[in-house]
Amino acid sequence: MVLTVRLTPRAARDGLDGVRVEADGRPVLGLRVTAAPVDGAANAALIAFVARSLGQRRGDVALVAGDTARIKRLRLSGDPTRLAARIDDWIAGRDGRR
Repeated sequence: MVLTVRLTPRAARDGLDGVRVEADGRPVLGLRVTAAPVDGAANAALIAFVARSLGQRRGDVALVAGDTARIKRLRLSGDPTRLAARIDDWIAGRDGRR
C-alpha cells in the first residue's frame, strides 16, 4: 500500500493534521514531526512516527518518493485491508495515539 503525506518538519510535536486536499486535487495525509529536515532526520522521524502510529515495524514503512520534498510517498508493507482500517482509525482518532 502507498500512502501520500504532506510533511511539516520542525513542529512543536509529532502529530496528525488529518486529510487535506492539495491544489491539484490530490488528497494527502498531513503529518508533522519535531525533527529538522537535515541529513534525513525528518524523513527518519516520519517513518518512525507512521510505523508507531499504525502498529508497524519501522522496516515495514519505506520512503519511496519525495526525499527532499514536503509531499512524500510511503510504502507500507502488510495486509492492505488491515492497514486501511488502521489508517481510518488513526485519522478518526479511534486508535488512542493521536
